[in-house]
Amino acid sequence: MMRRAAFAIVCAAVLLSPAARAVTPDEILADPALEQRARDISAGLRCLVCQNQSIDDSDADLARDLRVLVRERLEAGDSDKQVVDFVVSRYGEFVLLKPRFNTQTMLLWIAPFALLVAGGAFVLLASRRRRPVAEAGLSDDERAALEEVLRRDPPSQH
Repeated sequence: MMRRAAFAIVCAAVLLSPAARAVTPDEILADPALEQRARDISAGLRCLVCQNQSIDDSDADLARDLRVLVRERLEAGDSDKQVVDFVVSRYGEFVLLKPRFNTQTMLLWIAPFALLVAGGAFVLLASRRRRPVAEAGLSDDERAALEEVLRRDPPSQH
């Protein structure tokens, strides 16, 4: 009884796992090295339907088509870079889960650091404004006028 329950849990976990459902047996390449390369490339490509999953994890039809395309290109002798460049040329930089650093994506890469620096500068300047400005020294005339005012109207003692 315990074995059946454990077997049922394992089967359910495998069947419900997105990665287990994504790559179907008919997609898997006979060459284990090529299949591993295909998996590595697919893990870095975004499913354009799901947008938060790699094509390796997605069971969308477009993701399947992209996985098949990756495998076809690898079997044709393309390098990993050539396969990725081919997919990017067709679908744009958005297909990459980790965008490349270039002139088009520079703002995407630099913006978080720029915002951090700008926020730090804002906090620094705001804290300096709140600090009282050090009193400037009084001239002799100003000191005499202050003493006269204090003699006429002494501060009240609480």
